Amino acid sequence: MATPTTTNAPAHPCLVSSFIDFGSGSVSLRPRSNFFFIRTFNSRPFRNRSFSVTNVSVNHPTAVQEESSTNWPALAPDASSIASSIKYHAEFSPSFSPGQLDLPKAFLATSQSVRDALISNWNATYERYDSLDVKQAYYLSMEFLQGRALLNAIGNLELTGAYAEALTKLGHNLENVASQEPDAALGNGGLGRLASCFLDSMATLDYPAWGYGLRYKYGLFKQLITKDGQEEVAENWLEMGSPWEIVRNDVSYPVKFYGKVVCDADGKRHWIGGEDVTAVAHDVPIPGYKTKTTNNLRLWSTKAPANDFDLSAFNAGEHMQAYEALANAEKICYVLYPGDDTEEGKVLRLKQQYTLCSASLQDIIARFERRSGSNINWGQFAEKVAVQMNDTHPTLCIPELMRILMDLKGLSWNDAWTITKRTVAYTNHTVLPEALEKWSLDLMQKLLPRHVEIIETIDEQLINEIVSEYGKEDTEMLEKKLKEMRVLENVDLPEQFAHLIVKPREISVAISLQEREESSEESESAEEKDESEDESTEEEKVMAEPPPKPPKMVRMANLCVVGGHAVNGVAEIHSEIVKDEVFNSFYKLWPKKFQNKTNGVTPRRWIRFCNPALSKIITEWTGSEDWVLNTERLGELRKFADNKGLQNQWRSAKRENKMKVVSFLKEKTGYTVSPDALFDIQVKRIHEYKRQLLNILGIVYRYKKMKESSAERKNMYVPRVCIFGGKAFATYVQAKRIVKFITDVGITVNHDPEIGDLLKVIFVPDYNVSVAELLIPASELSQHISTAGMEASGTSNMKFAMNGCVQIGTLDGANVEIREEVGEENFFLFGARADEIAGLRKERAEGKFIADPRFEEVKEFVRSGVFGSNSYDELLGSLEGNEGYGRGDYFLVGKDFPSYIECQDEVDKAYRDQQRWTRMSIMNTAGSYKFSSDRTIHEYARDIWNIQPVRVE
Repeated sequence: MATPTTTNAPAHPCLVSSFIDFGSGSVSLRPRSNFFFIRTFNSRPFRNRSFSVTNVSVNHPTAVQEESSTNWPALAPDASSIASSIKYHAEFSPSFSPGQLDLPKAFLATSQSVRDALISNWNATYERYDSLDVKQAYYLSMEFLQGRALLNAIGNLELTGAYAEALTKLGHNLENVASQEPDAALGNGGLGRLASCFLDSMATLDYPAWGYGLRYKYGLFKQLITKDGQEEVAENWLEMGSPWEIVRNDVSYPVKFYGKVVCDADGKRHWIGGEDVTAVAHDVPIPGYKTKTTNNLRLWSTKAPANDFDLSAFNAGEHMQAYEALANAEKICYVLYPGDDTEEGKVLRLKQQYTLCSASLQDIIARFERRSGSNINWGQFAEKVAVQMNDTHPTLCIPELMRILMDLKGLSWNDAWTITKRTVAYTNHTVLPEALEKWSLDLMQKLLPRHVEIIETIDEQLINEIVSEYGKEDTEMLEKKLKEMRVLENVDLPEQFAHLIVKPREISVAISLQEREESSEESESAEEKDESEDESTEEEKVMAEPPPKPPKMVRMANLCVVGGHAVNGVAEIHSEIVKDEVFNSFYKLWPKKFQNKTNGVTPRRWIRFCNPALSKIITEWTGSEDWVLNTERLGELRKFADNKGLQNQWRSAKRENKMKVVSFLKEKTGYTVSPDALFDIQVKRIHEYKRQLLNILGIVYRYKKMKESSAERKNMYVPRVCIFGGKAFATYVQAKRIVKFITDVGITVNHDPEIGDLLKVIFVPDYNVSVAELLIPASELSQHISTAGMEASGTSNMKFAMNGCVQIGTLDGANVEIREEVGEENFFLFGARADEIAGLRKERAEGKFIADPRFEEVKEFVRSGVFGSNSYDELLGSLEGNEGYGRGDYFLVGKDFPSYIECQDEVDKAYRDQQRWTRMSIMNTAGSYKFSSDRTIHEYARDIWNIQPVRVE
């Protein structure tokens, strides 16, 4: 055994460094904290093991022990050595007792084997960033919808074939082993999936960038579909632990709530007292494709210190009271988006957002200080750090960074504000009012008193800038600007500005009983009035109650715009709406802040790994695998779109993927579907603006017409399998009604013997990334049918296009750009345009809208009871009336229904011509080249973060 020697090494951010010598079967775990190095030496599968063990303390980074031998063999990842590594982890894994290598155990052992290789690259990456002291970007998001990691990791490491062969040697199939992995329950929809695509691209393109999020123990929820519709139960993704994450007990930070702000003798302010929790880091390696660069996703869990456990209360039998502080700390990271209908729910959500911001910024600042050494120059902070806020959830980064710089680091307000504005940037993801977050000022004052002081000062500075820009002469215009732009809503102007806007005088209104009688008796004669005046009556005064004051709120989106140096939308049409409508006054004040960054998705996960049949064809016809990194090469498929050889291969790959979905649907729902039918798919978060209701009403209309045309139906209609998937938030009643309605329609249609395989309606329960990886490659028509102007971008539309799926949709979000790239003739367009929506809503409110008879017909059919005894009055009622809450068809389902069903007729016509349809499919893949997240990340790095790639050798 080699004799250990002492070498100098930098303090390291990662928990464990690993090395696997696949050629010799040796394993070395090189910890950077109080953990052990274990190296096993053996050319055979770990018999006659010999161990070298060294304990290294993180407190003594200059005394790291390493083996003196530096001539380790190069990595040779052959199947035999990988099988040995898997067997080693199966035997020594603490997750299972020794015994048979069954599927769950095989998955964990395989994952740990892969993780060893990732950690080696992970450490090399960070050492490279450290040694060069590079500027690093940090992507803060409440969601990271990662999906399964095993196949993605070995794919990026280019070890898929070797691991498949190794598992075959051990009696397993790679696909079956991978299926044991639960999806990480760290997100729900496009926001989280975009963040995960970005992480993949950052690593693949060698950009120094990390992600920061929260480690949700129970996720959003696991969706069950029952006779009552959607039901929610807790996710269990961490039940067996995650083989990918590394708990960093040595990386933790205090996070404070409540308390009070005090001022010391020199005027410095301090936040003291209150409730303290500890945020603990859990690191997940993020490998790039065909590169050693392996970045990090750092997730925070929360706990309370042990001394917060009230042992006296526990021994007195008051067990809940004894555990209260610990439970309050831990529940912060229990659930993604906890219900916020109650005050407790609102407090918990705000705690989550602040925990993410505070722990992440403390970590970022600690790294900056460590890299700076003894010469900390805060003026260089923005030259070394870029913080991207993914939507408004991380908005508290702005006041928190200010607090740390001023209260803890001693900077002045002006210096801290300059640094903050140069460091932070904001991505807007929606124009929906409910997503432009507002928080109760009173609640925030109680929970985060120091931050409210900072926000009030930011608001005051903004008022001053608005007054300087627009002057004091036109008070009406000034009042409008202040009302629209202020961070604080429904809050009186600060004293120094109060005189600018004259508030209407509050008047006590007294109405005498006599006056009230006079006003209601217009027919009374003049003589009678005189008579009543002479009578001696005692006036009964009734005081008119003033209207209730609107609540004081903190507008988080406005704070993001004010405190960030860049604001971007996520599709061309969305970015224009952001500038012209959502933040128009800010755009006029600071036009250079606003940018567009059209979203993208990673071609690794969303073609290369999830659709190997199509990937093989693309590689054959473009001449290489370059398209995986340079998606512009997909455009070369256009010149072959009419080639019969390519078309035959294309259809064969699509059918292969459809057969997988046939089996999957049978297993998950019990329904048998025909692979010869058109697979028509809408999978996304259930929301009224996404208009799953329009889709299912179109299906109901189709079903009705099929029933009415028994003799000709087989010739009139193309067989379809209509697939839905997505979760409705637990408290979103209308969305859950839509889920229930879809499942009711499915039960009726799928059991109708007259219809048979002509039409099937299936709701896939618990839709997630892994389900998407099955459905999207098999899809032939996908629906992106949101009300125009309401979808910021969408990313599922990009994934479908990449996989050769033809789309039906409105001119909304990224649909506009997709249609331009794939060609108008290869996209089924319907519906009102974004610039028409306001006028159509006004027309509806004025009672001028006349519904198409077909729309009235389908509603009447639903109400006839054909889909069961459930009442759909409240669901259909939202489509009726002219205005009012839950009325008036705000999302214009009725308006777009005629053009939608007519467009579906065009779909049938095109699908009957399989040569034409296949050409359309090829053109969709060819035109999707623009929608790689690699392009998007290049643009963020260049235009917002100002970071450069750093290659890890």
